[in-house]
Formats: sequence, C-alpha cells, structure tokens
Amino acid sequence: MSRRETLEEKIARVLRDEVALADYDPRWPSLFEAERDHLRACLPAGLLGRIEHFGSTAVPGLTAKPVVDLLIEVSDLEQARRRIAPVLEEQGYDYFWRSARDDGSDPHYCWFIKRDAEGRRTHHLHMVEPRFEHWDRLHFRDWLVAHPEAAAEYAQLKRELAEKHPGDRIAYTKGKTEFVARVTAEALEAAGRR
Repeated sequence: MSRRETLEEKIARVLRDEVALADYDPRWPSLFEAERDHLRACLPAGLLGRIEHFGSTAVPGLTAKPVVDLLIEVSDLEQARRRIAPVLEEQGYDYFWRSARDDGSDPHYCWFIKRDAEGRRTHHLHMVEPRFEHWDRLHFRDWLVAHPEAAAEYAQLKRELAEKHPGDRIAYTKGKTEFVARVTAEALEAAGRR
C-alpha cells in the first residue's frame, strides 16, 4: 500500500508545475463543455448551480496557460467539501481548501486541479457560493472579449511574466493582480456595479 501524500507535499508538487503559455486553442470551449457535463453527471445535483467558463481560455484569441477554468456555483461550501471533494479526489483531481486572499485569510473556497494521463493540468475548478467575489471575474472575462486592445495588453503582460517567472506560479499570478484589478474595476463601473 502506498503512503498518502501530505498536504505540504501536495502543495510543493503543485507549485512546481511550470508556467507555460500557449496560443489560443479553439478546442478550449468544447473542453469546458465536456467538463461541465461530466460534473453535472457525477456530482450531487442539489448542490450545483451555474457553471461558467472563465479565465484566459474563455477569451477567444487570448494567449493562456492551457488550463480551462470553471467557476462553479455550489449552494453550500461545507456540503461541497463533504460530498463533492471525495468524489473528485477519487477520480484523481487534486483538492485544496483555498483562500481567496494572498494572506491566507477568509473567505476560502473549494479548488480542484484535473490532469491528463501525462500529469499535465487540464482544468481548474473553483467552487464558490452564489455571492462569492469570484463572480466579478466574469466581468473581467467579458471586458476582454469586448475590448481586444485590453486583451492584447493582458496577453503581453502574461508573456513577460511567464518569461520572467517560468517556475514560479505564485509570482506569475501576483504579477497579473494589478492589471486584473484595474480592468475588473473598469468593467464593474461600466456595468453600473461600482
């Protein structure tokens, strides 16, 4: 019987994954749809609400890490931890109870990494409750879709950060924070939300 990986070992393994960008792949929307359909088929229906494709793979033409992000509404995070996490872990997904903040404070949410047979990340699942701040990220996605100049600026920033931090996913992500916050604020203001 093999020894179970500790949380620290799992985090260290996940953080070693390289930051590698790819040109837009027109298959990404269908990969989202297939994963959405899989989740609806194998998870408790009463817990799931809307499932959205977000992140860079949801923006046609945008350079991205080839990992499809899904934003998944759950009615109750504690129930998701008890009833969803074991199902997905049994299927090979990495599961983390993740902070939405850089400092590790609340709020937290369920985060999963799905990999292909070669161990490459294919999907990130972000399970959150209906009023969770992640839903504002849909405004960022929609702004990039509607504003190609902002998407091009974001793509350039991502290329620079990936070149500068190829083995440091945390630094890569932190390097995007200011741009994402600025564009999200513009999108929310345009939508009359701020």
